[in-house]
Amino acid sequence: MGIPAKRIKCEALTQPIHERTLAYMSNSEPQNSQRRPRYSGKHPRNFQEKYKEHAPDRYPDDVAKVLASGKTPAGTHRSIMVAEVLEVLAPQPGQVAVDCTLGYGGHAESLLQRLLPGGKLIGLDVDPLELPKTEERLRKLGFPDDALIVRRMNYAGIKKIAREVSPDGVDLILADLGVSSMQIDNPQRGFSFKFDGPLDMRMNPLHGIPASALLSKLTPAELARLLEDNADEVYSQSVAKFMLAAHAQTPLTSTRQLLELLKSAKFPLAFGDTLEDMIRRVFQALRIAVNDEFGALDSFLYSLPVALKPGGRVAILTFHSGEDRRVKKAFKAGAAAGVYSEVAAEVIRPSRQEQAANPRSACAKLRYAVRATD
Repeated sequence: MGIPAKRIKCEALTQPIHERTLAYMSNSEPQNSQRRPRYSGKHPRNFQEKYKEHAPDRYPDDVAKVLASGKTPAGTHRSIMVAEVLEVLAPQPGQVAVDCTLGYGGHAESLLQRLLPGGKLIGLDVDPLELPKTEERLRKLGFPDDALIVRRMNYAGIKKIAREVSPDGVDLILADLGVSSMQIDNPQRGFSFKFDGPLDMRMNPLHGIPASALLSKLTPAELARLLEDNADEVYSQSVAKFMLAAHAQTPLTSTRQLLELLKSAKFPLAFGDTLEDMIRRVFQALRIAVNDEFGALDSFLYSLPVALKPGGRVAILTFHSGEDRRVKKAFKAGAAAGVYSEVAAEVIRPSRQEQAANPRSACAKLRYAVRATD
């Protein structure tokens, strides 16, 4: 039976560099000696042309217009379900919290405001391009230097960092598993087919291999398994054979190449499905594989009870069914074993108002757990 079209399209919203282009992909403001291209009208389409959106402090009116239209300004990210996260974590002054996926820093900012005075937040992220910008942004807000600790590392290592900063465990842990808008919207990161760019998809472009290289290492059976496991692709075997046959003839090195190849296919579609749904699932499956996202999540969930102090709370935001299944299963097993004294009875979803204001929030699911005190 086919996957419901609504779920497919919802999960796809989280979709989506070569080392020599790191400086270019950082999207920093051009040097004073360079002449900036003319801002092309009210609605520039090119990511690099949207320099006003990349500088919200300098062009607040332009950014406000983008936000009012329900879109996310280029180079920024709109944190999802902030009020709900704060409600389930209930941060208090003096506590120690870990934001496992710092991203743009929206959740971190709200948490820090409630942890002070006396508390601290440890922000983790693997992205070497966005992490320095986020740290600078947060420190400019005036938080005490010792209240914010930033580390470039994968949240799979939560046990190590938690013990380092608080031997008895930390009070609060947040993991937002969505891909940041800064990553999705930047063509040079290769997460999305919206614009042409290298078929990369690495969260950390200094580590691992890009999606284009991964395709060269996979057999049709292995790719089919990735498509099925990572994106619930019904016709995974047909898609895998078609992709790798084409890749063997002409290596797929760009997002546009992969897009055009899949558009040329004549695959059967499940009821209510579209060709674009299938294309989005392929991009999702490759991104998850390139970054070993499920492996990192499994390690994180395994280490959570040790990282949290008794009575500590964890909140996890997921954006597709594969992630949510893992979180739900781990929390349920932990509650049955007495590790957690409380887990979310039902998944928490963003309000209709938030979904209307920020369509990228529509797929979000929030679950939480509380570490047992005994």
